[in-house]
Amino acid sequence: MYRETLSLLGPVLPVVSFLGRLPTAMCQLGSLLLVAETSGSLATAGLAGGALAAGQTVAGPVLGRLADRRGQRGVVLAASLANAVCVAGLVVAALAHAATGWLMLLGALAGASVPQVGPLARTRSVALARRSGADDRAVGTVLSFEGTLDEVSFVLGPALVGLAAALAHPAAALLLAAALLATCGTAFALHPSARAAEGRGTGKPGAITRTGAAERARLPGAAYALRVTMVLQGAMFGASQAGITALTEKLGTPAQAGLVYAAMGVMSAAVGLSMAAVPARIGLSTRWRAATVALVVLSLPLLLVDSLGALYAVVIVLGAAYAPHLITVFGLTERTVPAGRLAESMAYLTSGVVGGQALALALSGRLAERHGAPAAFAVAVVAAVLCAVLSWTVRSRPRTPDLTARPAASSGV
Repeated sequence: MYRETLSLLGPVLPVVSFLGRLPTAMCQLGSLLLVAETSGSLATAGLAGGALAAGQTVAGPVLGRLADRRGQRGVVLAASLANAVCVAGLVVAALAHAATGWLMLLGALAGASVPQVGPLARTRSVALARRSGADDRAVGTVLSFEGTLDEVSFVLGPALVGLAAALAHPAAALLLAAALLATCGTAFALHPSARAAEGRGTGKPGAITRTGAAERARLPGAAYALRVTMVLQGAMFGASQAGITALTEKLGTPAQAGLVYAAMGVMSAAVGLSMAAVPARIGLSTRWRAATVALVVLSLPLLLVDSLGALYAVVIVLGAAYAPHLITVFGLTERTVPAGRLAESMAYLTSGVVGGQALALALSGRLAERHGAPAAFAVAVVAAVLCAVLSWTVRSRPRTPDLTARPAASSGV
């Protein structure tokens, strides 16, 4: 099922793109643990971590737009090296017990310079598939593969941070992240496949023709709805994380929080791989609605869990709905937005998840402190319901084919 995808991408690109996106999953938790240990203040750690998330949320789409207009190679190379320097600088400042303001500034810079390897890898992989004449089913398989790489990185990244913190110091995890950014981020930027995504919809990188400029100005309303649903998906992540942490602390097993969250990620990744087997006759709009209904139905039991065993069972089953929703939204975006705005739109989706997660974590964390884990889980349920409302009210239509590009099969949306 994935043999053609691996043949299309080659052996190197998936490896460097996975290792290049791993630091993104490491830096959020790593910065929290590092600043908490060096400052002795959870509030300071939260401010630094929040600044990092805010920087990534705001700057991610800007980097995506630059990649659309100027090509990925230079943008990713500059961002990877800058991000490595900023992350290393945050480590040095934290170890030197710098003031909170400096830690927030460096956190914001570290977030703003994230090279967006995940969104740009999706854009690049889709471009390679379209260039080879692949149909929409093959493109869906590519997106499933990329989604699984993201899920695995989200599980492995925090696990590496926890391991480094236990064996050495949180600083070791962030220094590893900086090294991966400098090496694998650079390798991803310089990989020959970077040319595949250049000039999509404009004819050549950096040259916006009159037709290309008009195409960039047209963004369908469905694209904005898809961005909102990813913010809500991020809110589910953040609220679930807060609820899991609160419940495991109440049960006297706080060390289990990371394992519960990781188990959910493993299930999500496994189901994500299986998405390529969904029959092509089931359109993306139908998949989106089915995924959001699953989010609502499978999140409701969170309100009733009161034991560790039940928590594992409910969260693992809920994880089965996450990847289908994420992968389908990425697929709908690829079919909906103008080709010249694909990298920007993919970056918006990823930034939406990060921003939604950070906001929901802050809100549901306070609710959990005052009213217990069910209050945090209620935020996740509300977010799931809103996702379902969007999926059943928004009509997504495929974009008008780019006549300068190789024609593709109809999307079936």
